[in-house]
Amino acid sequence: MSDIVLETKKLTKYFYDPVKFQVLKEIDMRINHGEFVSIVGKSGCGKSTLLYLLSTMDTDYEGQLYLEDALITGKTDRELAQIRNEKIGFVFQFHYLLSEYNVLRNVMLPGLKLGKLSEAEIEHHAMEHLRTLDMAEQALKMPNQLSGGQKQRVAIARALINNPLVIMGDEPTGNLDKKNSDLVFDIFSQLTQEHKQTLLIVTHDTDFASRTQRTITMQDGSIIS
Repeated sequence: MSDIVLETKKLTKYFYDPVKFQVLKEIDMRINHGEFVSIVGKSGCGKSTLLYLLSTMDTDYEGQLYLEDALITGKTDRELAQIRNEKIGFVFQFHYLLSEYNVLRNVMLPGLKLGKLSEAEIEHHAMEHLRTLDMAEQALKMPNQLSGGQKQRVAIARALINNPLVIMGDEPTGNLDKKNSDLVFDIFSQLTQEHKQTLLIVTHDTDFASRTQRTITMQDGSIIS
């Protein structure tokens, strides 16, 4: 089996509002299994747009996208939803925890949706992830009882619940202070080193990016390094 988790071939994206504008220009890239990769570049360079294409949340593009050597381009919305839930964990800048559920239930939700394990098994895995992230004691609290850093750790646990092929993050430390940003970085680093988790993180934080294994730099819709 190939070591390549994610690959793009000539990935191109246009925006049409108000006029046609090319935001991504024939992006060729590969992400290997167990790599911790950051994507950097000035605002408007296309890095978040690229991430949303890679995550299959946006399907309006030219070129090809491969996940584990399988062509993802052209699949139906339903097939893509299944791939996202099973293969891709996503951590946003804002945690998006559901306020009506406690921490444990929030972490369990993608696993319950996937439906491959029993509820008891999903709960067991959720508690394991919360323990890894030093959040087990907060499991029965509601999101509004947590700090910003704690909420983001819960969001990471939720992204891990289905044992995804790759975790993607869009500015996951963007709303955090330095102490909590460093904590999130250490969590990601540990996931790569101990669990061979593949991570692809878009960030403005140059200090964060400099500590990842590889940095992809974008400018004007192209990869320049």
